Amino acid sequence: MNSAFFTQFLMISQYQTLIFIVALIALFVVMNQLQKKKISFSKRMLISTGLGLLLGIGIQAMSGFSDAPMEVTFVAETTKWYSLFGDGFMDLIRMLVIPLIVVSIIHVIINMKEGIQLGKLVRTTLIVTTIMVAISVVLGLVVGVAFGLGGGAVAEGTAKMRSVTNVVDMLLDLLPANPIEAMAETNIIALVIFSAFFGLGAKRMSKKYMDVVKPFFDLINALHKIIMSIAMTVIRWMPYAVIALLAKTIAQRGLASILEVGMFIIALYIAVAIMFCIQLVVLAIMGINPKAYVKKGLSVIILAFTSRSSVGCLPMTVETLTKQMGVNDGTASFVAGFGTTAGMQGCAGIFPAMLLVYIANLNGIALDLNFIMMSIIVVTLGSFGIAGIPGTSTMAASVALSGTGLGHLFPMVSPIIAVDPLIDMARTALNVSGAMVNAIIVDKTMGQINMETYNNMDLKKVVEEVA
Repeated sequence: MNSAFFTQFLMISQYQTLIFIVALIALFVVMNQLQKKKISFSKRMLISTGLGLLLGIGIQAMSGFSDAPMEVTFVAETTKWYSLFGDGFMDLIRMLVIPLIVVSIIHVIINMKEGIQLGKLVRTTLIVTTIMVAISVVLGLVVGVAFGLGGGAVAEGTAKMRSVTNVVDMLLDLLPANPIEAMAETNIIALVIFSAFFGLGAKRMSKKYMDVVKPFFDLINALHKIIMSIAMTVIRWMPYAVIALLAKTIAQRGLASILEVGMFIIALYIAVAIMFCIQLVVLAIMGINPKAYVKKGLSVIILAFTSRSSVGCLPMTVETLTKQMGVNDGTASFVAGFGTTAGMQGCAGIFPAMLLVYIANLNGIALDLNFIMMSIIVVTLGSFGIAGIPGTSTMAASVALSGTGLGHLFPMVSPIIAVDPLIDMARTALNVSGAMVNAIIVDKTMGQINMETYNNMDLKKVVEEVA
């Protein structure tokens, strides 16, 4: 099967490719049977994660644990087919992001009860987000120092640095000068601002011209119902997509490249685990049951882990916050949407902080109080301009290194960038968890969260209602 039809068009020129495609389909059948047996959605998500991991390792084993797995024909072909199911699912989720953000925020504002202040919501969100990301930065520095990252690494690399703008221009770029362009570039904060102004304008006009704006109110309310229905229809396929997404990621990374920066990977996963525990402690301090959060938020966190996209998880994040955790619609849409771009505790907090320690140790730079304080400030401010899509690690690294005067050393991060997908899984899971925790804290602070819904541990998963 060496003809162009099999090698370039069909992408099935090796018997191993066919074996692993059949294996994926067989696992889909298994997941379908579990669904028919009414196995809970969260359990199916855990099972699919394990199956995806085993399938990825199986592909790696079949390739002889090649140092360059994507140069092995059947690995390249298999992962290409897997992307049809994994990346295809994420594309379906992403198609809902723009209408969800715009419609949800307008919907919340036009239906907002008198006395609820949007300004207070914004201020509280900024304060909570800044504090939580600052904690993650400090944690990243502490763990990096404790593990001595960069002490035994090889100071070589070819990674290219992305252009970095100053913080003022970065914040200006977040403003919706062109709403259509913001939609095209998935500038979530710009869309949040635009939608808020649009909703406020409609709300204000309803006081004097309700008969004129009522059709618009009805349209937004109807669109909100429709978008939520579409989101749940797509989300029901998530356990299947998780298998393909995780298997693809594991299969594409060579064992040698993983071992080269193994200490960094281990340290980052430990830091993420500690930060997750800190999130649970903060919830407990706020009088919120951490156990209920873990139980209800697990499915979203698993999707974030396997998809590596904060934006891609947004529809399910908002739905979980509102339907299962009792968070107000406005708070959920605003804080979760804001969290896909700003204050991400994994990608823009822990990771760049650890990277600074790695580069400093690699070049014999003293980790004194001045360096640490500058790192905390630079990384925290830089976290407000990192987009919530796969591949933001390069920008996060660029901002951190440039802001601390180490931009010229950027090529040395090449070994880390090489295994970024494996690191990004943990980072994104923490990002999304952080956004949910922030939304819960903000809503509790504003006294709007429905604690009866939140504490209902027997609440049926909303995704199971359509599954």
